[in-house]
Amino acid sequence: MIKVGISQCLLGVKVRFDGGHRNSRFCSTELSQLFEFTPLCPEVGIGLPIPRKTIRLVGDSETPRAVLSSGGDDDFTQQLSDFADENIEKIKQLSGYILCKASPSCGMERVKVYNQHGHSQSNGIGIFASRLKQLCPNLPLEEDGRLNDPLLRDSFIKRVYLYSEWQQISSCRELSVRDLINYHTKHKMTLLAHCQKTYRKLGPMVAQARPDNINEIGEKYIQLMLDGVKRPATRSNNTNVLMHLQGHLKKFLNNEDKAELRRIIIDYNKGLAPIMAPIILLKHHFRNNPNQYIKRLSFFDPYPKQLAIRVAMI
Repeated sequence: MIKVGISQCLLGVKVRFDGGHRNSRFCSTELSQLFEFTPLCPEVGIGLPIPRKTIRLVGDSETPRAVLSSGGDDDFTQQLSDFADENIEKIKQLSGYILCKASPSCGMERVKVYNQHGHSQSNGIGIFASRLKQLCPNLPLEEDGRLNDPLLRDSFIKRVYLYSEWQQISSCRELSVRDLINYHTKHKMTLLAHCQKTYRKLGPMVAQARPDNINEIGEKYIQLMLDGVKRPATRSNNTNVLMHLQGHLKKFLNNEDKAELRRIIIDYNKGLAPIMAPIILLKHHFRNNPNQYIKRLSFFDPYPKQLAIRVAMI
């Protein structure tokens, strides 16, 4: 199973400052069937008790400090940062990480940072989360609250599977030009659904890959790929992909089937049909008219269907 890190409280473990938890039903009941979770709680990990006094971020939002909300000289900044370094071997085995929203240790974005007058701005990053991003810049990150958005959920799960596959390739052998070409061929339609700009960049990059520059190209490639898929898929981009895939059937379908397929893609583009409607019809036609290139694409099944993410998508 794919290994994914997670803030321990999101699995219903009572490690929060008040002795409670913040159980995420989606994580604990659905994703736990697909991923092997590695739960971590930085605050408990550095020795803070349960329950405990709350901590908050203060100072400059770029380099905040984690201190007790009640005041005092205690400063937990370095300890929370070091906790990431101390667990780096575990973290390197992960293909994604789900963080607890608004936490001064684990918050991924918009964490409150207080100034000397006690006023706050929601523009900080949790200390542990910030160090996590520094140590593993390509690791897909998401917060529990944002996973309630079907588009953000779709993007994150795709990135986890994309990164996991890349890790498997990299860990088994030295990356080769053929590895890169095969990976790009498999996932380029998935990327196109998320970011046309990145899609246009990566094709020429793959074409420039040679044995003497493959490691450099590979590192730039996977960073751009994951950044591109981080952008939520759009209706127009999905339509572009669907039209492209339809083109591979034009020699095999009769006029009636072509018109039906085109009509349902247009209905999806207008918001009159869900994305699963044209996908199911395309998969039906490709089963009857096998295509080795299409068979390799991840676009149709980027993650296990039991997640049913696309059912709720645009």
